[in-house]
Amino acid sequence: MTEYVTLEHGRIACDVVGDGPLVVLSHGMGTRRQEFRHLVGPLVAAGHRVVNADMRGHGESSLDWPSVTGKSAISRTDVARDLLGVIRHFGGPAVIVGHSLSGGSATIAAAEAPELVSAIVEIDPFTLTQSLHVGALLSDRRHRRAMVELIGTQLLKSPRLWFRYLEGVAYPTAPADQDRYLNGLREHLREPGRWAEFMKTGATTPADAHARIGDIRCPALVLFGAQDPDFADPAAEARRVVDAMPLGLGELALIDGGGHYPHAQYADRVAELMIPFLARHTARPAADSVSN
Repeated sequence: MTEYVTLEHGRIACDVVGDGPLVVLSHGMGTRRQEFRHLVGPLVAAGHRVVNADMRGHGESSLDWPSVTGKSAISRTDVARDLLGVIRHFGGPAVIVGHSLSGGSATIAAAEAPELVSAIVEIDPFTLTQSLHVGALLSDRRHRRAMVELIGTQLLKSPRLWFRYLEGVAYPTAPADQDRYLNGLREHLREPGRWAEFMKTGATTPADAHARIGDIRCPALVLFGAQDPDFADPAAEARRVVDAMPLGLGELALIDGGGHYPHAQYADRVAELMIPFLARHTARPAADSVSN
């Protein structure tokens, strides 16, 4: 059953499952919380209370939020402050797991409120500012196709290009329920106002997250699909993100065969990497410690 967290300017929709240290999941642009559908169960089984949240304007969250940018946009800072509101509502601290745009949001949230964020996990994040790699565009067909479809989605406001990206290159292999998932997402993005909210994510860049990454004070796990077509060199981008963090805080891992959504493709592999990290960087409630 969907729960709602009421913040100053709108409502965030979420699922809340399990007991234990708090983990908040935040998906990327143009999707909804069902993106994490295969990861929630393993995290709950490992003893965590999981809040799987829809980004503002996405899923079942409300529309038309004001942005810190002062324009019609959804920035990483906007999403970070929403996530901090969610953590306060459920009683932090929490680990934030952010994918893509929300990876940058996890960075900002950790920098802005270190008392509320015990660790962050960034999955294929757009946390650092990007530049086009002409050589990769010429030599790597998957990367070239991803860039054409992603940039075209925003410039042409084209659902057709967005789903060509999701169906053609974002997932080198698809989970068994992918057709049902994408059909549900199509229906969702046809709802009044939803496509316009997705387009707001393209009105900002990762510059706000890039500016704050050196300010984090908590441990960070950076996970990348080794075949993520969004990046000219996913392994190099993962290293770039970790290197931008204060020394010793970041660790990275690559998911062989993973595209831009490894947590949907290979939730078991992602969970195997995340759960030991969470065990090291979350505290059990005092009552659990006594009973054990």
